[in-house]
Amino acid sequence: MRKKALVLLTALISTPVFAADVVNIYSFRQPFLIKPILDDFTKQTGIKTNVVFAKKGLIERVKREGKHSKADLVLTSNFSALIQLEDLNLTQKIQSDVVSANVPSTFRDSDGQWVALTKRVRNVYSSKERVGALPELTYEDLADPKYKGKLCTRSGKHPYNLGLVASMIAHHGEAEAKQWLEGVKANLARKPQGNDRAQVKAVKEGLCDIALGNSYYFGKMMQDEQQKSWAEAVHINFPNQTNRGSHINVSGVVMTKYAKNPENALKLIEYMTDNKAQNMYASVNMEYPVKNGVELSEMVASWGEFKEDSLSLDEISKYRPAALKLIDEVKFDL
Repeated sequence: MRKKALVLLTALISTPVFAADVVNIYSFRQPFLIKPILDDFTKQTGIKTNVVFAKKGLIERVKREGKHSKADLVLTSNFSALIQLEDLNLTQKIQSDVVSANVPSTFRDSDGQWVALTKRVRNVYSSKERVGALPELTYEDLADPKYKGKLCTRSGKHPYNLGLVASMIAHHGEAEAKQWLEGVKANLARKPQGNDRAQVKAVKEGLCDIALGNSYYFGKMMQDEQQKSWAEAVHINFPNQTNRGSHINVSGVVMTKYAKNPENALKLIEYMTDNKAQNMYASVNMEYPVKNGVELSEMVASWGEFKEDSLSLDEISKYRPAALKLIDEVKFDL
């Protein structure tokens, strides 16, 4: 009898049932955004989620843990982190007809190593008081001498700006992009510093007239009583509407190379790319869904329709190393 009980216990411990009920996640994305989505996923599927949140260090942690890492998925807040995980050989292929149907190929890795979950535009904010709306502004215009001493931005090496510079190289070539970047640097009102919201605050305070920033920050400032006046002082402009469209950055997800629960991880990816989660992303964080046809939040919709740059992130990613080199060469942050 005792022997039978021992056999039964061993079978229960070794059975995949326990593991099959869980997805372990390392997340750069904040708890307030992720938790409602994960809670609903668990409600719908019965699969529990364990999440480690951190603003920094998660990629290094996955690399350091190697085969022993508990992470099945890594949620990133930008495109650069997706590419970094892929380049470090820390990912595995995501194969799903559901994901392929939900996410346009422009926002998926051609080899399936990452999938975008939300979109955000690299906008240009302009002072309502001193500049007005700039519906025909292009990223190229940011190097125009007429804006000398009027532009604010965060570090050129931040992933958001790195992606924009990479897209400029993709469209114009390295030599022309370098010339543009030198012009942008010459137009800076101050040394690159702070985050995207700090740039809008600087416009309100008159330190500069125009600033680069991601679209969803505009919505988040409008929801923050202390920052609402910053957002109300600027227009949100979608660059390059007269030609190729605005540059898009993304948040996204990878399945880790040594995921212990790949089937459940895939179910979560499929859920996060489908209507309900996409709508939650849009309404909670003021981002644009990657799935076509999902309704925008009322606030985001009020900013108006715009044209996106159709160049794939897969293509733009090829120019990230060159972009980083240019930023160093022109001493953008110095």
